[in-house]
Amino acid sequence: MSVSSIGVASGLPLDSIISKLMAIESQPLTAIQQKQASYNSDVTAYGALSGVISAFQSSLTTLSNPATFSNLTATSGDNAIVSASTSSVATAGTYNVNVTQLAQGQSISSAGQTSTTNTIGTGQSTTVTFQFGTISGGTSSNGVYTGATFTQDATQSTGSITINSSNNSLQGIRDTINNANIGVKASIIGDGSATPYHLVFASNSTGATSSMKISVSGDTALQGLLSNDPSGTQNFKEINAGQSANLTINGIAVSSNTNSVSSSIQGVTLKLGKVGTTSVSIAANTTAVTTAVNSFVTAYNNINSTIAQLTSYNTTTKAAGALLGDPTVATVQNQLRSTLSNAVTGLGGNFTYLAQIGITFQKDGSLAADAGKLQTALTNNFTDVGGLFAAVGQSTDSLTRQVGSTANTKAGNYALNITQIATQGSLVGNLNLNSTTTTIAANTAINVNLDGVSASVNLPAGTYNATQLASLVQSSINGTSTLSAGGLSVVASIDSNGYLNLSSGSYGSKSVISLANGTGTNISALTGTAFAGFAGKDVAGTLNGIVATGNGQILTGASGSASDGLQVIVNGGATGSRGTVYFSQGFAYKLNSVVNSVIGTGGLIPNAISGFNNTLKDLKKQTDTLNAQLTVKQAAYQAQYSALDTLVASLQSRSSFLTSQIGILNGSTNK
Repeated sequence: MSVSSIGVASGLPLDSIISKLMAIESQPLTAIQQKQASYNSDVTAYGALSGVISAFQSSLTTLSNPATFSNLTATSGDNAIVSASTSSVATAGTYNVNVTQLAQGQSISSAGQTSTTNTIGTGQSTTVTFQFGTISGGTSSNGVYTGATFTQDATQSTGSITINSSNNSLQGIRDTINNANIGVKASIIGDGSATPYHLVFASNSTGATSSMKISVSGDTALQGLLSNDPSGTQNFKEINAGQSANLTINGIAVSSNTNSVSSSIQGVTLKLGKVGTTSVSIAANTTAVTTAVNSFVTAYNNINSTIAQLTSYNTTTKAAGALLGDPTVATVQNQLRSTLSNAVTGLGGNFTYLAQIGITFQKDGSLAADAGKLQTALTNNFTDVGGLFAAVGQSTDSLTRQVGSTANTKAGNYALNITQIATQGSLVGNLNLNSTTTTIAANTAINVNLDGVSASVNLPAGTYNATQLASLVQSSINGTSTLSAGGLSVVASIDSNGYLNLSSGSYGSKSVISLANGTGTNISALTGTAFAGFAGKDVAGTLNGIVATGNGQILTGASGSASDGLQVIVNGGATGSRGTVYFSQGFAYKLNSVVNSVIGTGGLIPNAISGFNNTLKDLKKQTDTLNAQLTVKQAAYQAQYSALDTLVASLQSRSSFLTSQIGILNGSTNK
């Protein structure tokens, strides 16, 4: 508080008096300021503690991820020849890979045209359909096949576009194909001749099955330009033949339609880059886990040392840490130590304590990692180490696998019993297609309802045997964007009776197929009198004797039970006892939960800091109130003592006058 200078007239030390009085009046304010400094110190200390705990949580990311321990690492001797990746079902091993041929897609070129923008044909609505498959037999000369056959690949979707007066030019055809996303890239290339412009189609797929058959229904001019049947009339010339990749793996010959080979080594995908020989090693990524464990230990020790500093007391200097005796800090420390000291339950492996892999507490409360013991555990029991850290499940039945869990899922061992295997929705025809060929008329479209989604499906015109018809139906349905956009698909086949069988690609009670007539050829030519199929069934069963919920192939533990939220996929097999599902919540998973309760929203530290900040706000209000009161008090003192100063000065003046007058009367002073 500032004090105006008074006492000049009287000579009294009034400034000093008021200052001392205000110092006494300000003692409550000083006490509040001391509290503010203490609380601000607490907030700063909690912020420091929260920072090291947050860093500790970050160190748990790798260890809490099940993929860290389920996915082995692939190492190639030459990534330019072969690179590799793994999934959770890969097993360790070393493979010699010799690539002799890379896969490529077919590309074909049309006859030359004089212009890219001139209209072709009358503008009649015309359907152009692309089918993909294999060209076999016969010979090829100057890009044209003689005596060859075309076999459609049922796994590749049939795609169609419509050409009319709005797009019946080379540019219009090119752009329509590219915008349709039907597995073909179209371009226009000029060769400088009198008719320089050629439509060039390149299959987006690679392999011997990437060859194209193009059917055209409608305008005759467009038919003459675009129709291309490798086994018949060909209006295109082949530029590059579709070919598969050829390689050997440990001496065994392998052929692949793509340069990504995923079906030869279980759980391993090989990506072929060029012809050559190299080796691929599949092994546990022990280096990454070791690094993660050491980071985890270091991060925990940072928490330990920070708490020690914040709660310390120096007997010599009598200086105490900002959080000495703080109950919240003690709670945090106890929760972390308790979690690290307790055993992990629900494991089917060899480890339940961190000490078993070389991580132990020291006398000062810090952690230490025995590098040798950790490496031995990772080398001999890599998956079990994963169960010690992450939330993971293991099944004794090879056709079942834990695929999900929730915070409600309890660690434990769950006996799995299946009472119903999941099935797919299906439709079985009753017409023997083997007895004759089937002719599909031009502009045929059938109405398909698949898993609750309806779509009109175009079928290319032509005459087909039973096998060809099944391939045609499958690829046509799967190539319809309304269905494929939702991930819906079917598999078509011919059974021993010659009947067309359709199976949905999905499982469960929502999986169902039905057909209805559209335009052109009737459904009866495909399935006889069978138009509606049968819905699939959901998996059914129990976990530890408690009925679980089935949805497709996924069985989920009952709400409120120990297995609440535990999800197990059942990939076929028999009904009855299907072994045990072991589910554990490892240390990293549990510590994440603890840390969230400490520094997460509504956690111990945010709540403590919030409490301190609220108190600081109250103290600020008290400070403002006291300052206002002190200002008033100071003004009162100044007014009071200013009046005293004036009075004393007046009295002093009178005293001097009287003294002078008395001196005159006594003759001691000259008049």
